[in-house]
Amino acid sequence: MAELAENGYTRLSMETVAERARASKASLYRRWPSRVELMMDTVTRLLPDHEDPPDTGSLRGDLLALLRQAAAVLAGPAGEAMRGLLSDVLGDPERAAWLRSCAQRSGVMGTVVRRAVARGEVDAACVTPRRLETGQALLCHHFFLLSAPVSEAVVVEIVDEVLLPLLSAPPVRAGGR
Repeated sequence: MAELAENGYTRLSMETVAERARASKASLYRRWPSRVELMMDTVTRLLPDHEDPPDTGSLRGDLLALLRQAAAVLAGPAGEAMRGLLSDVLGDPERAAWLRSCAQRSGVMGTVVRRAVARGEVDAACVTPRRLETGQALLCHHFFLLSAPVSEAVVVEIVDEVLLPLLSAPPVRAGGR
């Protein structure tokens, strides 16, 4: 992680990691066959526990806490690694599956919204899989495509302008309402 933070993904190599760790390259290669696998493992370890999402007692508070947590992860070494890994993993179906598994931590959003349904803040009929993906998708869009850190203002806008209205409006069904 120190090598990643100091030199970035593109300049990170197994050799520089081995030097920093005072280990042999062979010992690294026994555990990680390539830099990509090393970084995939690093990112996996840096991601927050998706089994225990924030519980502030309100939907808005939970959404803000969850997206702030995600923005903080993207602002650190995990975000740096994920930017670099995108080009390395998308062409490989097995590695792309790992990337999808990281993205599918949207199950955490489902937990947050289920709590809000139980508290009476959200009608369960307003919850759809696509709506559960929206907040993290916008966060990632901002981070990856605009190459910008996700500011507090962006987190608040995603929650207040997109997620809360989406989760309070009945979904439109094919062929009308």
